Amino acid sequence: MNALFGFGALALAILLDASGALAQNLAASAPSVNYPPTERVDQFDDYHGTRVADPYRWLEDSNSPKTRAWVEAQNKVTFAYLEGLPYRKPLKERLTKIWNYEKYGIPNREGGRFFFTRNSGLQNQSVLYTAAKLGETPRVLLDPNALSKDGTVALTGIDITDDGRYLAYGTAASGSDWQQWRVREVATGRDLPDVIRWVKFSEASWSKDGKGFFYSRYDEPNAAGQFKDVNYFQKLYFHRLGTPQDQDVLVYERKDQKEWGFGGEVSEDGRYLVINVSQGTDPKNRIFYKDLQNNSDRVMELLPGADAAYTFIGNDGPRFWFVTDKEAPRGRLVLIDTTRPLQLQEVVAQTDATLQSADIVGERLFLRYLKDARSQVKVFDLKGKFLSEVAFPGLGTVTGFSGKRTDSETFYAFTSFTTPTTIYRYDLPTAKSTVLFQPQVDFDPGEYTTEQVFFHSKDATRVPMFITYKKGTPRNARHPTYLYGYGGFNVSLTPTFSPANLLWLEMGGLYAVANLRGGGEYGEDWHQAGTKLNKQNVFDDFIAAAEYLIAHKYTASEKLAIGGGSNGGLLVGAAMTQRPELFAAALPAVGVMDMLRFTKFTIGWAWVSDYGSAEEREQFQALYAYSPLHNLKAGRRYPATLVTTAQSDDRVVPAHSYKFTAALQAAQAGEGPVLIRIETKAGHGAGKPTAKLIEEAADRWAFLVANLRMQLKF
Repeated sequence: MNALFGFGALALAILLDASGALAQNLAASAPSVNYPPTERVDQFDDYHGTRVADPYRWLEDSNSPKTRAWVEAQNKVTFAYLEGLPYRKPLKERLTKIWNYEKYGIPNREGGRFFFTRNSGLQNQSVLYTAAKLGETPRVLLDPNALSKDGTVALTGIDITDDGRYLAYGTAASGSDWQQWRVREVATGRDLPDVIRWVKFSEASWSKDGKGFFYSRYDEPNAAGQFKDVNYFQKLYFHRLGTPQDQDVLVYERKDQKEWGFGGEVSEDGRYLVINVSQGTDPKNRIFYKDLQNNSDRVMELLPGADAAYTFIGNDGPRFWFVTDKEAPRGRLVLIDTTRPLQLQEVVAQTDATLQSADIVGERLFLRYLKDARSQVKVFDLKGKFLSEVAFPGLGTVTGFSGKRTDSETFYAFTSFTTPTTIYRYDLPTAKSTVLFQPQVDFDPGEYTTEQVFFHSKDATRVPMFITYKKGTPRNARHPTYLYGYGGFNVSLTPTFSPANLLWLEMGGLYAVANLRGGGEYGEDWHQAGTKLNKQNVFDDFIAAAEYLIAHKYTASEKLAIGGGSNGGLLVGAAMTQRPELFAAALPAVGVMDMLRFTKFTIGWAWVSDYGSAEEREQFQALYAYSPLHNLKAGRRYPATLVTTAQSDDRVVPAHSYKFTAALQAAQAGEGPVLIRIETKAGHGAGKPTAKLIEEAADRWAFLVANLRMQLKF
């Protein structure tokens, strides 16, 4: 889930000490900043006849002593600034109190046992538990917090054998995408000797007999380039329990296709290995399969054309169900008989809502849709006859509804901007939901409201946006507002609870989420409308969202901040360079800022399906026109900016943020500070310890309080 941030009461009363000292108004003035010098070099590149300067190229070498010294100097300035903000400490204290509530994951049942995660409140990582029955005292099966002293080793994935005997689990250190997989005996909690290394972008899938599992990996990288070098030639393997990794069986590779990635999934009946063949982040994929009852090594190419997106749902013998956008940009459910000439038999047709996923549980089909970025779940029989729609408590996001063909129950989670993730049990015979776990958080959700509005972008496209705020907030254009967006890679932004966002609401802030083109809210057409040569549509949508908030007197430019991470960091960088006067503050996190060189590092090449490539003349022109790094202009007044990144980010390498910060510090003519906050033991965001999440969120809000000139009571 995305960790977004938010607040609502115009004044937040927090006791500064246990003696009951009187609250006092803290001034929102910010400390002055003296930036450390950043060397410029004479580096130029030729792109199709256009000479492009890259004076901070040396910052791409994250291992060099010079870059490390720059990181240390920038962090020194940034943390001196943040520590000088008088409200930073009480914000962190209040956020810690809000964050301290029990959190449960959705239960999964294997071999007659339940498996689920739980976090007691402030644990850095959630703990995996198991129990014979729900409601009885569970037993700790795996505690990631015991794997490191600072909580920076995270659980990245699990798979359990059908008989519930073995757990395969992946871990990652310091936020890296690199994973190690191990095997734990469920009954004893003891790890077997098996260790699988150099796994990235892969889950594990056990064979039906529980004697081994399928996984994908890359070749061992050069030590010096482990977090920087490009990742090509992923391979699919089978690991047999009790054997060393160098004896794992190579199931499939393509020496002629360096960009292909493979994900192997064993069908519920154990007969087939279904292989998802992807190429970067392009949603169009291929589907191959292998008959595991056949001793042949032959892999069958079922859907080899990469003409659409296909997601395997389940099978009846040789008949496979898929969710696909083939001839249905908003998705439909089809059946393919692998024994006959390829033909897609429609089971559930496309509707006006976007089909996100489907599961087969208890001989029923559970289809999860998005209707204007809000969750709907509909139930069908296996022939596609509509049975019922699952009722939810309001506008929100739903996940779950997985299980087996023989199950009579399934579980799901519901959340919204003001509803912490609540776990439900769904009884199939009665089609009724009951609350299994409802967290208790230190706030009153009845004090807040979320509305959905629709605005028109530059080209008149109608775009939705959620706005959350404290009930009774007047429209007077004075409210600090945090506008968040993403707009890419078919990712949908839906209502999600965040303790950090709640704090922003308590502070009197408005929290707005715009559902921009490039996302998946309205299917593949909506996604494609924000990619490659159409990418400017995403920025136009975001700018139009800001203009709507101002025109309708939710806020004003001097009270408006924007934020986003990863592709959303690019969004913030592009918006603030195209319309710097529109925003008072910007929070770009782990952003893709150099749109001409992103393909040079780790998995960056995989984003060409969304961004295009500077190697193509027309695409270069589009990229160069919005690339945040290349569109900063000396002498302009840019918003106050807090860039956040991490040294171990091997998804969007930190050089993007380093170079952008150096260039922005040099260009800034306004009074707003330009700072970069660099985590030294973190990555792109996944698995970040709770303590670091709280610290970073408190720093972001403290930065906004100062630069939006908010007056808070503490």
